[in-house]
Amino acid sequence: MVSSELLDALRNTLIERQISLGFKLLDESEPLWNPTGPRKAGAAVLTGWLAQWVDIGYGDPSLVRQALTFFPASSRSRLPLIDYAHLRIADASVAMSGEDWDEALRHLEFVLAIGSELEDRTLVAVAHYWIARTLRQRGEYEQALSHEIEGEEVAERLGHGRMAAVMRVLRSWLLFQRGRNRDAWAMLEQAESALAGTDDHGVLGNIHSAYGRMLRRQGRYEQAIGCFEKSIEEYRAVRPRHRNVARSLANMAYVKRVLALQWRRKIDADAAGRRKTAAVDRERFAQYRNEALEHLREAGEIYTELNLYHGAGTVRVNTGLLHLDGGDLDLAAQEAEAAYQLGREKSDHILMARARILQCTIENAKLEEEVERASPHAALDFANEAVELGKHTENARLLARAHLQRGLTLAGDFYASPDGARESFDEATALLRPDQNDPLWQDLQELRAKIVHGGAVDARLRAWSEGDVGNKSFQQITEEFAAVVIPKVWEKEDRKVSRVAKKLKISPKKVRRLLAKTKGAITRTESPSRA
Repeated sequence: MVSSELLDALRNTLIERQISLGFKLLDESEPLWNPTGPRKAGAAVLTGWLAQWVDIGYGDPSLVRQALTFFPASSRSRLPLIDYAHLRIADASVAMSGEDWDEALRHLEFVLAIGSELEDRTLVAVAHYWIARTLRQRGEYEQALSHEIEGEEVAERLGHGRMAAVMRVLRSWLLFQRGRNRDAWAMLEQAESALAGTDDHGVLGNIHSAYGRMLRRQGRYEQAIGCFEKSIEEYRAVRPRHRNVARSLANMAYVKRVLALQWRRKIDADAAGRRKTAAVDRERFAQYRNEALEHLREAGEIYTELNLYHGAGTVRVNTGLLHLDGGDLDLAAQEAEAAYQLGREKSDHILMARARILQCTIENAKLEEEVERASPHAALDFANEAVELGKHTENARLLARAHLQRGLTLAGDFYASPDGARESFDEATALLRPDQNDPLWQDLQELRAKIVHGGAVDARLRAWSEGDVGNKSFQQITEEFAAVVIPKVWEKEDRKVSRVAKKLKISPKKVRRLLAKTKGAITRTESPSRA
């Protein structure tokens, strides 16, 4: 028989987040939850608590699957209700570990349905919390928040303050997704304070990871990296190859990619300005890019070992972005397609949308580089599908990014549709809060600039083609047309005034005058004396 003292001890240490003590109790009681013969009375409840401890970081999900083999469906109808509820919690934990969210919800909703009949309401709090986690994974944030709040309130009423603090970390993340950054940060600090002095390294890792995500959104990249490193340290205190180690590695890789892009832009600006790029600048660019690739390689290995498709897909998308940055469009396309197929197998709308966004970006890059296989139609198809997939989730930033890519495609030379691009821009900005430090908001401002510039030129040419010249003379129209054409030719001719003059058969002086008029001054890359 499994003693009530052991069950109470496992329950209480979990509620109080006494992790090392709980792990020690499980080690000592292994013959009870991993028997060689028939299960004893109390074993079903023990299996439920084992499942919750495995969710925290004890052992791995195979322990729960093995324990459940002693309770086939045919035998469960004869069990007391509390025993049956614990087994359904264990069933849910197995489904969650395999990212089978629909199956997990089926078990958890049953536990809630009988919650009023359970003497120990702790299971009700756990069921609400696990449902919230499951809905979060499916991108259903509103319902997830509702369940998290209910679970947290049940825990608080039971006096389980630290358990409520654990749940509060999830609420912080959900509020962050809704743009309530200050509330989210304050909630993390509350949770961190409540868990101070515990050895709940898994949740402490989640807190530092969340800090990192918030700092990344603010553009405070070095601080974000520090938080992700701290989260990895906490996770590895639980297990060296903890699943969330991979998540933090992927997050850190994303940040280092952004930093690498910043250094590349500086290098490009030096080249455009005919300035010598410092060796340290190239070293920093290479360092960040190589570190990002290494983080993704390790994260991919962990996700593959644990058979976690969503994380593996995230790694594929981020690796594809790095290949795109490096100009290897074929490798980037392979990673994007692999990510899409992983998402498609599980009907994961978030992963599929991210993959389609990347595929759209790749097609647009091919168009810019005039690659023969480039297809503007494919780019727009990818963007349209990403928008539709994003609408199946409550991930506002994901949908905003899909609209952004659609807008960039429509603003390109092939479609040249400022009206369509403006519509996508408006859809995206409506989903976000203005924040000049947010990289996504910065990308949207670049799209707006393209729309304003492209729309003005398009409207002028359209008016001329219809004979609408207003009160302007032919000479004035000629000057305006030259002001449109010459800067574009100048860009294509490597910003050489002499080449533009030769190509268009006009004087270098006129080229300089029009460039000065349209750009404010001739770029520093070429002085008038060098024409």
